[in-house]
Amino acid sequence: MATQPPIIRRALLYVPGSSPRFLASSRKITSVDSIAYDLEDSVSVAEKPGARAAVLDVLSQPRVPGIREQGVRINSLESGLAEADLDAVLRAPNLDTIIVPKVHTGEELAHITSILRRVLPERHPTSAPIIGGVGREGQHERQQQLPPPPVRILALIESARALHHLPAICESTPYLSGLILGAEDLALDLSLTRTPSLTEFLYARSRLTTVARAFGISSVLDLVCTAYGRGAESEAVLRDECRAGRGLGFGGKQVVHPSQVAVVQEGFAPAEQEVLWAARVCVAADKADRGGRGAWGLDGKMVDAPVIGRARAVVGKARACGVDVDQVLKREADVEPE
Repeated sequence: MATQPPIIRRALLYVPGSSPRFLASSRKITSVDSIAYDLEDSVSVAEKPGARAAVLDVLSQPRVPGIREQGVRINSLESGLAEADLDAVLRAPNLDTIIVPKVHTGEELAHITSILRRVLPERHPTSAPIIGGVGREGQHERQQQLPPPPVRILALIESARALHHLPAICESTPYLSGLILGAEDLALDLSLTRTPSLTEFLYARSRLTTVARAFGISSVLDLVCTAYGRGAESEAVLRDECRAGRGLGFGGKQVVHPSQVAVVQEGFAPAEQEVLWAARVCVAADKADRGGRGAWGLDGKMVDAPVIGRARAVVGKARACGVDVDQVLKREADVEPE
């Protein structure tokens, strides 16, 4: 089962590793949760050595404040190119995440894990680091010596085999931080035709979010929206897909163009009214607890433990997305349980 802490990953933007222009432009983005510098589909075989060097250079530069997470989509293990990718990019000081495409079984991620532990043992110890010491001074000294966090793994689920082996994939490595639905390759594998309704992917999308939740994986990214570059029409399609993805349990979405980032991150963040509702529930729940009240309501609706749990989750996500939740809580401080 995954042991990685939760991470906010609403939009994951792919950037071709072979394009100096796109690589430079990526560092000018003011706000994106995750960037995946691509060495796979967007890079021809002849360009891959140069792309590895270019991505290594980008990830060796100082971090950009607006980018929360920097990752690399390597080539699949079955391509025979993955190890060369890892040999190059694992040397980058500012690499956070490896995106592994075409994962079919848990054994593949176990193999990636063994490479991480061999190349970066200080970031991937076989046992958890011990934090201790006598008194606070000893604890502080140990904390100062902690290694950098491990490189996280995101697995692209793109085949019927992967869907079948999903539980084993989720249990295969402690560094698994999220799952991603690769719709185009999955459609090819299942002989599906993509339609605007996306109903042909309903089973795969539902299975991905359900199994991920069962194994404690909080980050699950929905399929790419292929509509962009047509102004309001493309934006409307993208917003509809974000709304449907949230309804199926996804926490974010893959994007292929910078113009999609803001729409997706807004679509997968708690809306203003949702934050207000959650804050009111949390304030009332705290007062109900202090008053020893078991059954109560708010705004004419019953509130029970699952509702409170959801409200606290919304508050936590809103805070992680940069919303000033404390100000909302203060504004609603007079709310009383009914």
